[in-house]
Amino acid sequence: MRVAVTGGAGYIGAHVVDLLVARGDEVVVLDDLSTGVRERVGTADFVGVDLAATFDPESLATHLAGADAVIHFTAKKRVDESVARPAWYFHQNITSLANVLAAAAAADATKFIFSSSAAVYGAVDGRPVPETTPAHPVNPYGETKLAGEWLVADAAASMGLQASSLRYFNVAGAARPQLGDTAALNIIPIVMQHARAHQAPVIFGDDYPTPDGTCVRDYIHVTDLARAHLAALDGLAGRPEPHRTYNVGTGTGHSVREVVDAVRRHAPDMPAAQIAPRRRGDPASVVADPTRIQRELGWSADHSLADIVDSAWQAIAAG
Repeated sequence: MRVAVTGGAGYIGAHVVDLLVARGDEVVVLDDLSTGVRERVGTADFVGVDLAATFDPESLATHLAGADAVIHFTAKKRVDESVARPAWYFHQNITSLANVLAAAAAADATKFIFSSSAAVYGAVDGRPVPETTPAHPVNPYGETKLAGEWLVADAAASMGLQASSLRYFNVAGAARPQLGDTAALNIIPIVMQHARAHQAPVIFGDDYPTPDGTCVRDYIHVTDLARAHLAALDGLAGRPEPHRTYNVGTGTGHSVREVVDAVRRHAPDMPAAQIAPRRRGDPASVVADPTRIQRELGWSADHSLADIVDSAWQAIAAG
């Protein structure tokens, strides 16, 4: 199979490219390297391109020529940045997706996997969240992901695509140090940066309705997430409906304070966490119900929070 991976030089995309190449698929990566690293994609074909720019779909389709499938990662993903720059976030995340879908149609690609997010759910009641939960995102980032799912579903229905949207929960860890998360946009690498600098990590809010007052999230190892993409891609064949959503999480929640304590195992001299006011747009607890992907695609997570933190620490220490 020939697979085009947009944003494939990024942290998550590179892990998926790694697995695709390892199993013998032909891969082409499209990335503007704004946050990606060219060396991550190894022997895969590479095209440097800004997918949020204005394109003639026929021109962009030349980069997808011969591709059977597209896996679309290209997006901005910082909640605080999306709150500050909502119009720019919609342009970056929706325009790039629209351009790629149009190019996929022009290139006759028939399979599409969309990188979505648990941020589409918004403020939920703390119980594990199934895909049937009404989507009410509480920040512009989540809104762009929900709008992206709508666009993919509409395109699948009209273009003859088989498509799936994967709703990620909190991703961290590394398959090996070379593929580690260098951007430090998520809590685990951020806390590790503070630990290595002997600075106090910051916890935004300790008065949430959770067991220890800090936000609870479902943390998934990036290797497990990458495997889920391959399972979703392979599961498109013969499926009757054109579009399907899947949660990709463990079903187990951990608090921010638990994450800080897990990092402290590697940095026992890290100063005690400082408590800051809540951030706008942060729900108290978001944990996956992964039953659908387990039942339909045979996928489940293999790694614990300790595994995630250990591998992330090894990656940041190697860097």
